Amino acid sequence: MNHYIDTFPGRKITLNGVPHLYFGGTSYLGLQTDGDFQKLFISNIKKYGTNYGASRKSNIRLSVFDEAESYLAKIVGSEACITLSSGYLVGQFLAQVLNTKEHQFFYAPNTHSALYQSKIKSYTTFASLNIAVREHLESSKSAPVVFLDSIDFSGCNYPDFEALKILPLEDIILVVDDSHGLGIIGENGGGVYSILAKLKIKELIVCGSLGKGFGIQAGAVFGTKERIHFLTETPFFGGASPATPAAMATLVEADVIYELKRKRLQRNMDLFFGNLKKRKAFHFMKGHPAYTFSDVQLTEYLEANRIIVTSFPYPDKSSPLMSRIVLSAAHKKKDIEHVLHCINILP
Repeated sequence: MNHYIDTFPGRKITLNGVPHLYFGGTSYLGLQTDGDFQKLFISNIKKYGTNYGASRKSNIRLSVFDEAESYLAKIVGSEACITLSSGYLVGQFLAQVLNTKEHQFFYAPNTHSALYQSKIKSYTTFASLNIAVREHLESSKSAPVVFLDSIDFSGCNYPDFEALKILPLEDIILVVDDSHGLGIIGENGGGVYSILAKLKIKELIVCGSLGKGFGIQAGAVFGTKERIHFLTETPFFGGASPATPAAMATLVEADVIYELKRKRLQRNMDLFFGNLKKRKAFHFMKGHPAYTFSDVQLTEYLEANRIIVTSFPYPDKSSPLMSRIVLSAAHKKKDIEHVLHCINILP
């Protein structure tokens, strides 16, 4: 059932005049409604304006973009980084730039639509993907590009990436969407780049949204200096308006807030997981605050107990129903205890 609301869905939302706890969405650190984060963002809006519609290639350039990209590359552990205005846009950016005769695209199971540039279907298993990539390497000189979601909510990728390791990684350009990892997992919220960099991959490119973990409207690409320089020279990058500079400045200045929020999120995850009796009913990944389930009745039961979770067909109407309980740093102890009580008393 769809619900329409008039304010940002924080830890609580009001439906038909009745307050409900909200355990959905992707505001993992609860930054969008945090007073200190908002103050910082507003102060940067006063300095940089509400929007910046000029090209990054303009003769007048704001230094805050380079500062933010250096900051992000350091956190993530990549040689370089560039930002655009959204996570979906960076996915499309990479898919378009790499879509040449020199490359052949392959999509791992559950790859996000942001990475699709053509009507190629994703493989249903890593075993079939592995066979296809190896057959291609034997018969063609074009480089295989494998697209992957780091966190696909099935739990088969992050944190161990065991299925990925069966591929001939030394011959592959690997493009990873880390939208649900950036800002949340890894040291200082660096996501999966440093984990994957330990594998012997021909070339690693990581991209993703900064809106879910870092709480700002932007997307980023991480890779080698050579790759990032190549991307900055494309018409796609030069023609697109950048993320708002106020958002970039806030990203650089909010590290104390980010660190505090990650600790609160970890505390909430420990409380929930440590006291969840019916773990087999959920798919989850260690260190990530989303708990996926397939029982429609559970969604209805929780709503009857004034708890709203994420539950809708994704990414389109023909897709299977995606239901998950999402914890955030904004949740209070009593919120989590209430949802735990509702789940644990079920037969």
